[in-house]
Amino acid sequence: MPAENHQLHSINRRNFLSATGAAAFGSVGLSASTFGANSTGNGKAKSTILFFLSGGASHIDMWDMKPNAPKEYRGEFSAIETSAPGVRLCEHLPLLAKQAHHLAVINSLGHYRRGTGDHHAGYYYNLTGHAPDPSFRQLLNNRKPRETDWPFIGSVVAYKRKPHAYLPSLITLPSKPGAPLHTRPGQFSAKLGLEYDPVYLYAENDKPQSFTVPSLKLIGDITVDRINQRRDLLASLDQDQRLIDRAAGVGNYNLQQEKAFSLLCSPQTKAAFDISKEPEALKARYGKTVNGMSLLMARRLVEAGVPYISVFWKGDPEKAKKKKCASGGGWDTHGNNFQCLKEVLLPEFDQAFSALLEDLSDKNLLSETLVHINSEMGRKPKVGDPRSGGAVGAGRDHWTHCQTVLFAGGGIQGGQTFGSTDKVAEYPADQPVAPEDIAKTIYHAMGIDNLDARDRDNRPFSLLDRGEPITALF
Repeated sequence: MPAENHQLHSINRRNFLSATGAAAFGSVGLSASTFGANSTGNGKAKSTILFFLSGGASHIDMWDMKPNAPKEYRGEFSAIETSAPGVRLCEHLPLLAKQAHHLAVINSLGHYRRGTGDHHAGYYYNLTGHAPDPSFRQLLNNRKPRETDWPFIGSVVAYKRKPHAYLPSLITLPSKPGAPLHTRPGQFSAKLGLEYDPVYLYAENDKPQSFTVPSLKLIGDITVDRINQRRDLLASLDQDQRLIDRAAGVGNYNLQQEKAFSLLCSPQTKAAFDISKEPEALKARYGKTVNGMSLLMARRLVEAGVPYISVFWKGDPEKAKKKKCASGGGWDTHGNNFQCLKEVLLPEFDQAFSALLEDLSDKNLLSETLVHINSEMGRKPKVGDPRSGGAVGAGRDHWTHCQTVLFAGGGIQGGQTFGSTDKVAEYPADQPVAPEDIAKTIYHAMGIDNLDARDRDNRPFSLLDRGEPITALF
């Protein structure tokens, strides 16, 4: 291989652009304005917040409880009544129970044998609405994101919606799921082009109120000198830039840089990201964890008019270790499922998510904000994952045949359940839906009914040609 070609292959284009902080604000790939792709429709939702419970949340222990099932299925928790007649939740979600009148609980989501049972495929299917291709089954967690993948739902929203005046249209926080070793497919714009990739805000468990976007602090002062220093650093990478331009056809890379620098200098941008402006009592209501502060940041971004914000649950491994939570602080509860949920996951989730619904409602933002809870899969209803000691290990294995998703706001009628499962929550029994239906429901709520797009050769294609919106929810 010639030396220059070897250099081209050794550069990860997406990681390079993300590291320079320029990729998300530039003009790359498809142009919605060029192809007339913008669609407003009649949707009520101006913004969507996705709260993704990374790892695979246990539907039978949280939302779709089966008190009459045998103990080896129903587990250790009881169900409680809520503010919505007929909607029952886990006893360890008492704060959310008071907000259940906002919720639409969909219990009949299944992957219909098109999933592979692993995390990568679960992320991809639920985040794009497209069934994973055969490479997922072949490679499992070694299946890397590809530029030919179908785009993230949030990227489609960014593509279809009019660009925000001064902020990105798609923001993900507080981390990039699975990065760097097992970066999850489905969270990127892929075939839509880098322009519609998310901007990532990062926060750590020990500094949950300090968010950064590629190496630049958002909290506190950002001086022009500092930004100019970064401009000088980028100038020193001209050779790599030229290689990337030739390898990927990124003709407007300089324009990307200028847009990034302009955004970082904007007082409006800094104000939108400055969570320190929020009252201490409100921060305490959300819980001063990285997940709680991420949801509070999401509410601020809704106020600023960002169309799509995705918050991926970030586990706290140290806290999980102290509580003997085998999942590392995520929702992948192969072992010690009940203690992990009761002492680590459910209290933090209950506080943060109930606060978000309450806060959006108090600020009269919920009617125009679609809130969505999802995960890559459910958990196997029969207790006892063989990989964690069977029944003694008290864990639940992966389960893609059935899971629960939640909606609130954005024109959704609260206080309802949709669909049902069999007596042990293994399979949908009534009104089954698939991830493509969930994706279409989000687009419908946001008024995006035209899912036509064009590829780089100006050939038309559909962004999602399967599924139907669940209009009964509205």
